[in-house]
Amino acid sequence: MIFEEKSEAFTVNIGISSDERYYFINTSDHNTSEQYYFNSNEERPQPKLIIKREKGVLYSVSSWDGKFYNHTNKNAEDFKIDVSESLENQDWKAFIPAKNEVLIGGLTFLKNWIIRGETSNALDKLFVKNISTNVEEELIFSDERIYVPGATLTQKDRNTDEIYLGYSSPKTPSRVYKYNLSNKSRELVKEQVIPSGHNKNDYIVERVEFKSHDGRLVPLTITRHKNTKVDGSANLLLYGYGSYGSSMSPNFSSTRLSLINRDIIWATAHVRGGMEKGMKWWKEGKLTNKKNTFEDYIFAAKYLIEKNYTSKGKIIGMGGSAGGLLMGAVVNQSPEIFLGIIMAVPFVDSLTTNLDHSLPLTIGEFDEFGNAKENKEHFDYIYSYAPYNNIRKVDYPHILITTSLSDNRVLFDEPAKFTAKLRDYKTDNNLLLLKTEMNAGHGGKSGRDGAIEEIAIDYAFALKISKKI
Repeated sequence: MIFEEKSEAFTVNIGISSDERYYFINTSDHNTSEQYYFNSNEERPQPKLIIKREKGVLYSVSSWDGKFYNHTNKNAEDFKIDVSESLENQDWKAFIPAKNEVLIGGLTFLKNWIIRGETSNALDKLFVKNISTNVEEELIFSDERIYVPGATLTQKDRNTDEIYLGYSSPKTPSRVYKYNLSNKSRELVKEQVIPSGHNKNDYIVERVEFKSHDGRLVPLTITRHKNTKVDGSANLLLYGYGSYGSSMSPNFSSTRLSLINRDIIWATAHVRGGMEKGMKWWKEGKLTNKKNTFEDYIFAAKYLIEKNYTSKGKIIGMGGSAGGLLMGAVVNQSPEIFLGIIMAVPFVDSLTTNLDHSLPLTIGEFDEFGNAKENKEHFDYIYSYAPYNNIRKVDYPHILITTSLSDNRVLFDEPAKFTAKLRDYKTDNNLLLLKTEMNAGHGGKSGRDGAIEEIAIDYAFALKISKKI
């Protein structure tokens, strides 16, 4: 890609094909895409439309070695890749067929190899195809079952058998290898160093599945210290997001070790609303299916209690932005499950925001949450779960809420209103803290030190209510 222009709802990019023979101009929004091409040798290029825009259809075409490859979701909910010999006389044939609940990624080309990725059940995989033999195999370069792989080119010249392969996991810091696709040899070239010291063998990572309220199997990634007992005595931090099709990858985080080393288990619930199990997983967690996100999270908590990872009243929920919406909804619904809740820039006055079409993000999010102003069904549904509108006169757990004065995605008045109403309604004496950054936006304070400070506040809260400090 040589140029990209983005807004909240629309993207325009210009890129050159891998073989440098064609320029592609691509325009896309949340639901459609349209692409043009022209030969890079043309003095006065006349862009030509590849496929007409069609509602609900996304596609992106690239070229290599005289063939054209179309990565599209047409008649393939989780995408597929078709190939054609020509764009003037298009005859698309299956190259990588669609798979149920497997998200098919794009292609990276070398002279003798084609590399691609796919995601299924909250795990990414890499595949390489030998062009001369037409044999494809999965690239497996770790003995761990739960990890995040990645591949990049080592040079601009694609006449090579070498690539960079990287991976990390919840217990293993990032590693990058130079990998030879032909003889499968590898050389470690870069490794993330943890200054305080780190032994990956001190940690246990598990991937389990549990049944949600409707029988759907939901993935759950659990990381704990090997000395932490699984007898119900441990505190557990349960992280969740579940919106916009954003998947939670099981990658490494050095900061989490400060909790895990103190016998707090870390669990990530891959709830619906992300794309950990494809587009259907997203669709089942948005619009009038949004409550699946909340139910998945609550059933994750119940599963962890049932299997003795923790106990009722020992769970700390954590989520930010739309994950803060998740926290607000579940703490209203089942406050007794939790010891505490950490809500970062939380989207907790979601109905009021949805009704205000003058806000910069509202209209672009109609496909995610609905249009309560013009659709009564959407109004009633959002009202039934919106955190601010569903605060009750019951005991709530300890709660830490953080916001930023200059946040233009979730305005600071949302968590401020939520806190004020919660103070008035709650019937307990537990902590309810609101921290407002006066010089920050949606992503928090700028700079490395600012990010560390914000994480430290969140974790100090978790350690305090867990009686670890």
